[in-house]
Amino acid sequence: MNVAIFAKRINSGLVETLDLVLSALDQHHCDAYLYKPLEELLKKCGKSTCIVKGTFEKPGDITTEIKYFISIGGDGTFLQSVPFVVKKEIPLVGINNGRLGFLANIQKQDTLESIKAIIKGNYEIDNRSLIKLVSPEGLFGEYQYALNDLTIQKKGASLITINTYINNEYLNGYWTDGLIISTPTGSTAYSMSVGGPIVCPDCKNFIISPIASHNFSVRPLVVDINSEIRIEVEARNNQFLLTLDSSTVELSTDISIRMRKSENEIKTIKLKQHSFYNTIRTKLMWGMDPRN
Repeated sequence: MNVAIFAKRINSGLVETLDLVLSALDQHHCDAYLYKPLEELLKKCGKSTCIVKGTFEKPGDITTEIKYFISIGGDGTFLQSVPFVVKKEIPLVGINNGRLGFLANIQKQDTLESIKAIIKGNYEIDNRSLIKLVSPEGLFGEYQYALNDLTIQKKGASLITINTYINNEYLNGYWTDGLIISTPTGSTAYSMSVGGPIVCPDCKNFIISPIASHNFSVRPLVVDINSEIRIEVEARNNQFLLTLDSSTVELSTDISIRMRKSENEIKTIKLKQHSFYNTIRTKLMWGMDPRN
C-alpha cells in the first residue's frame, strides 16, 4: 500500500511526528512517498529512510496509486495538501502538528493508533465541497479551487463596495473591508472569526460573511451551494485582493469575479471515534467554565 506524506513547515519540530508516522506505516508494511523536503530533513537528522520508496514535489507527481495522503501540520498545511489530491479521489487525513486543528484533527500522541485504524479501514469518508473560481480563468494556474473560502478584500485604507449577485439577481452592495464566501468546511475558519455561522460539513450551502461592514444591519447569509455568485468591486484606488484559501492575487476593479460549487469534492478521513460535534465542542471549549 502506498501512502504519501506532506508537510510545509520543514523544521526539527517535525521530525518526531514524521518518525511516528513512518514507524506506523512500517508496522503495517506500507510504502511511504515523501514530499521531497521531508526526505532531505530525515537525511539531515540522520534518520532512516528505508521505507521511503519515492518522493514528490508538485501535484502532478501524485498518481492514483497512492492509497492515502497524510498531511502533517496545522489546518494551513491541510489546505495546501488539497491540490495534490483534487480530481484523484485520494482520501486526505491530517495529523495536527500545529495549533487549533479543525481539519488536521488527529493529535500527535494518537498517531500510531490512528494510522492503524486507517490501514484497517476503520474510518468513514467525509466528502467536502469546494468553491470553484469560474472567472477570471488562470489566476491561480490549474488550481482554481478553495476548500475553506474565497475572499474579497480591500487593498489600502479605504472601504470598498462589493456588489454581489446570486444567480444574476442583485443581493447587496457591501460597503466593507471585504467579503468571505465560505464552504461548510470553512465555516469554522475566517468566516467564524467575523461572526459567520458554524455549518455542518455535509450541509449544502455557501456562507456569505462581510468583514467589518460599515452598515451594522448587514449580517452573514447562507445560500444554496448550487448558486452562482458574481462579484463586482468598486474602490478608490481601483484595486482589490482576491484570495483562494491561502493564495492571493491583486486585481483591478474592472474585473468581475464569478464562482460556484466545483464538480469535484475532497475526500477526508474521519475516524470513528471522532465527530464534527465533538470537534467543535472540544476545540471551541463549549461548556467550559472560564473560572476554572
